[in-house]
Amino acid sequence: MQKVEKNIVILISGDGSNMAAIVQAAKKEKWHDSLGACVACVVSNRPDARGLAAAQSLGIATQLVDHSQYPSREKFDAALADVIDSYHPALLVLAGFMRILTPGFVAYYAGRLVNIHPSLLPAFAGLNTHQRAIDAGCTVAGATVHQVTAELDHGHILAQAVVPILPGDTAATLAARVLVQEHLLYPKAVRALLYNQ
Repeated sequence: MQKVEKNIVILISGDGSNMAAIVQAAKKEKWHDSLGACVACVVSNRPDARGLAAAQSLGIATQLVDHSQYPSREKFDAALADVIDSYHPALLVLAGFMRILTPGFVAYYAGRLVNIHPSLLPAFAGLNTHQRAIDAGCTVAGATVHQVTAELDHGHILAQAVVPILPGDTAATLAARVLVQEHLLYPKAVRALLYNQ
């Protein structure tokens, strides 16, 4: 059995469904054996994030760094980095983490910080991606895994999945289909990054 040397830390703010998909893939595919990697911790900025309980039920350590307890983004990011660094991460994965990170934080983790975004970047960076794609008359939508940079949703694209926009789609129905693809795409992209480290 290969020694685990590549720790993954996942940041969440909500249900953590992408986090769970990554953890389940890591266990099923035995990343600890094949890649020397494991999900070491799940960190949330929200005490009510349901993903914390989900991570615990999957046997993953959890930490809370409540952003509302800090007077500035910089102070929050510094506290967050202290927690993350205690796990010596090879990769930091944003999975529904709904905080804009400071440029200093992004620079500190450059090259090992990734995110998934529910659109085919560079189209529809930011919020309300599904409704914006429908309103624009697009025939396809999807998800993008990308490296995180100081410019929101503009980092190097690592992987994408395409989902058709169907007649009568609402933002909710489209979001549900895109999420299914996210759960397939994100673990594959994370595995590829670890493999190439």
